[in-house]
Amino acid sequence: MRVPETIQSIKKRLEQGEVTDSFLAQLKQDERVGVQKLVASYLRKREQERKEAARLEEMWRFERMFREKGCRLIAGIDEAGRGPLAGPVVAAAVILPEDFDPTGLNDSKQLSAEERATLRKRIENHAVAIGIGIVDTDFIDTYNILQATYEAMRRAVNNLSVHPEQLLVDAVKVPELPIPQHAIIKGDQLSHSIAAASVIAKTVRDQWMIEQAAHYPQYGFEKHMGYATPEHLAALAEWGPCPLHRRSFAPIREMAQKVERTTRSTG
Repeated sequence: MRVPETIQSIKKRLEQGEVTDSFLAQLKQDERVGVQKLVASYLRKREQERKEAARLEEMWRFERMFREKGCRLIAGIDEAGRGPLAGPVVAAAVILPEDFDPTGLNDSKQLSAEERATLRKRIENHAVAIGIGIVDTDFIDTYNILQATYEAMRRAVNNLSVHPEQLLVDAVKVPELPIPQHAIIKGDQLSHSIAAASVIAKTVRDQWMIEQAAHYPQYGFEKHMGYATPEHLAALAEWGPCPLHRRSFAPIREMAQKVERTTRSTG
């Protein structure tokens, strides 16, 4: 009588990918509960991998569409920092090669800091070109955050080392750019080029805010990156705004008005 393979041995083979259709069919007939659990886990993992591969392939759809029209230098554009109360808005423009490995690439907000750091290295090592645009708080307060976002995107495109033939932009069309544009709603989830730009913009901005935290340690910028967290709002209530804060944004503006009213009433 043939001795059944041990559950530990089966687990090792499944983990190493040593699985043929006949072996899987044999395992499905195995009545041991432990084996059935291993089979179910293996099938779930295989289905997840299939879905992820399909997602990654679908995210080349817009790039393929424009490559079929003859475009080879396609830049994805995205920004980071429209919502925070402090710090700049940062945009990135990224041109990926056709053979870029997109494993793990997604909207930067859905990734951990470690995943973003790993992807940033891969993008920087393999991208055809990367352009960064940074627009400071003074510009934001003078012209508003939308105009500052457009300006950051224009600077990012202008800082590319090669001239793109087509732009894929997350959600918007950027004024005053003489290059064909295609706006994609939720583009950082639908285009690898935009997702790559999202990762670059987010990591560049986070790094900038962490560096600034050393100059303004009381605000905790290295933790919240300038967003309106309870910790940040509490620090603002205690210390008031610093030069990095956007005085055109409601919480900062209202705080300044309150201080002004208090000053007048006690003056």
